[in-house]
Amino acid sequence: MSSHLYPLASLAQIQKTPSREDGIPAELEDELRTYGCKLIQQAGVLLKQNQVAMATAQVLFQRFWYVTSMKNFGIGDVGMGALYLASKLEECPLRMRDLINVYDLLLSRTLHAVSASSHKPFKYTPMSYFSSTFYDLKDALVVAEMQILKRLGFNVHVLLPYGTLVNYLRVLGLTNREDACQRAWGYLNDGLQTPVYALYPVPTIVTAAILLTSRHLCIPLPSEAPNCWWSLFDADWDDVWSVAGYIMRLYRVRSPSEKTAIMRLVTKKEVRKWLDEHVKE
Repeated sequence: MSSHLYPLASLAQIQKTPSREDGIPAELEDELRTYGCKLIQQAGVLLKQNQVAMATAQVLFQRFWYVTSMKNFGIGDVGMGALYLASKLEECPLRMRDLINVYDLLLSRTLHAVSASSHKPFKYTPMSYFSSTFYDLKDALVVAEMQILKRLGFNVHVLLPYGTLVNYLRVLGLTNREDACQRAWGYLNDGLQTPVYALYPVPTIVTAAILLTSRHLCIPLPSEAPNCWWSLFDADWDDVWSVAGYIMRLYRVRSPSEKTAIMRLVTKKEVRKWLDEHVKE
């Protein structure tokens, strides 16, 4: 990955990720990335973790898949390792046992959703601390954290966009619009489920969030050359539009079958099984 203040994916990594080289379609990879980030966010909420740590974990999770294939690691294991690592980086560490318990709950709920008994209410049975499941998840957590550090070259610095957003809204005179602030903040959080934080600098992402906010709330901003508002932030229009597209694609309505297909591929075992069934040598 190229590195300035923080690492971004190179053009070669963007054009063909390790997962695509192994036969995983781009659309499927994007959906798995999104679902992995949702699991991180859900786990963080259940653990009452800081949003900063959850955001950092999702950025590390997204970066990881530009250097590693989903054939080799499951999105559940890597998400758990990313959240554990991020909690240390942001100085709000989690107990390993608590994180394992929460991920076991989330993964059990996922398995129930794709099982034949999905029409029945989900009932979670906590695992024993002396069970093989606990030690398997503990081993997976330790390996995932180690692999994230190793494959990212210990370059785990993450620059989050929230401070930049406040400054940009102040420049545009929008800080008095509570609805605009909340919506732009929401777009930044939703963008964590996409690869944009591994592809574009933070000013471009923040500008895209403001663009979507201004469009949806019908806030007039100067958009004609040479007085385009995004030029204040040195953001390229094509890049801003691309980031906005990534975020808006999150809101596409998925059919129940599409959701089920994604939830089946949380582990590397299921991904390899899918590759054996759908990809010809």
